[in-house]
Amino acid sequence: MSDIRQQLLTAGSRARAASRALATCTERAKNAALIAAAEQIESAAADILAANRADLDRGAVSGLSQALLDRLRLDDKRLAAISRSLREVALLPDPVGQLIREWSRPDGLRFKKVRVPIGIIGIIYESRPNVTSDAASLCVKTGNAVLLRGGSEALHSNIALAEALRTGCRQAGVPEDAVQILTSTDREAVRLMAEMSEFIDLIIPRGGKALIETVSSHARMPVIKHFDGVCHIYVDRTADLKMAESILINAKCQRPSVCNAAETLLVHSEIADSFLSRCGPELKRRGVELRGDKRTQEILGPEIVPATEEDWRTEYLDLILSIRVVQSLDEGIAHVEEYGSHHSDTIVTADAAAASEFLNKVDSAAVFWNASTRFNDGGEFGFGAEIGISTDRLHARGPMGLEELTTYKYQVIGQGHVRE
Repeated sequence: MSDIRQQLLTAGSRARAASRALATCTERAKNAALIAAAEQIESAAADILAANRADLDRGAVSGLSQALLDRLRLDDKRLAAISRSLREVALLPDPVGQLIREWSRPDGLRFKKVRVPIGIIGIIYESRPNVTSDAASLCVKTGNAVLLRGGSEALHSNIALAEALRTGCRQAGVPEDAVQILTSTDREAVRLMAEMSEFIDLIIPRGGKALIETVSSHARMPVIKHFDGVCHIYVDRTADLKMAESILINAKCQRPSVCNAAETLLVHSEIADSFLSRCGPELKRRGVELRGDKRTQEILGPEIVPATEEDWRTEYLDLILSIRVVQSLDEGIAHVEEYGSHHSDTIVTADAAAASEFLNKVDSAAVFWNASTRFNDGGEFGFGAEIGISTDRLHARGPMGLEELTTYKYQVIGQGHVRE
């Protein structure tokens, strides 16, 4: 047996024992663990940021892109957000034990459908150390143990954050092995995790297409995929152009390296001249490379890079935007459905009927009317944090919060009932 497999089996065994104990922990104890973890992160901030700097330095030397370095970077503001998120999750209602439905049969047999933890969640992710705290906090709150395998580029940051979370659990009397970081950077660990159905009940890959396909092809347990974010802003013919520009700039430029950033702009032909002439210079001023169809080039000039078929399908995660002028709402919806990734898509319009048609016909995890795609986020939805944004249809879709980390069981209460 390889050393990596033995390490994973040991971690899985410890996680299984922790999950059984955690499933019966009180809401008060779980909340106390999260608050203690937040306090530990604040008191250990200097050490965590030093660990992150080591990862950033190594990433820069190894040639990580600016987009990946931005995802990796922690600073005082981001660390404060991590601590705040832990406290927010602690304040949320605990779904474990929640009565979903209750009914009785004519013979007096009573049935209850009750939320319970899933068990052990395996999460494989890249670059973003805040996933460590987000995932661990939601799992602890829902009574699930979690095995975390981050990317090698964030190893020191992930270890430092995980240790703070384990310390919080220990201080609150919650099993610290409910949160474990797997430190092996060998790619074999990904395959082995996906095959550990005896210890992992649900696995969630967050990262590039290659990672997700590897996990999906080897997994012996259910997989929830956090796939590409090829997100669209469609500016309809009745849109308030000032509003549309503000939404577009936010969706593309606020943080271009994340999955809910806009990658494609679709503009109705009736307002294309006025809108593109308005927002094009501002996008360029902010350093956005524009790639457009023939009509976009006619409006904004020959310096616009011609958009290829591949551009419409690309998640840039960078300051690049593809632009297409469409003749109708139907053509805009057809483009989203053909080229999008069913993640986050927005219509900007003053026409309620057009908005309703877009909201109903676009088959994405989150569809917006007059709001930035950047709102597809667990914190913005009021979930406190998120495990990821699922582009699957079962059993979770969109930002995965507390409810999505539970399953249910039936409790059946009789009075000596026997079946005839």
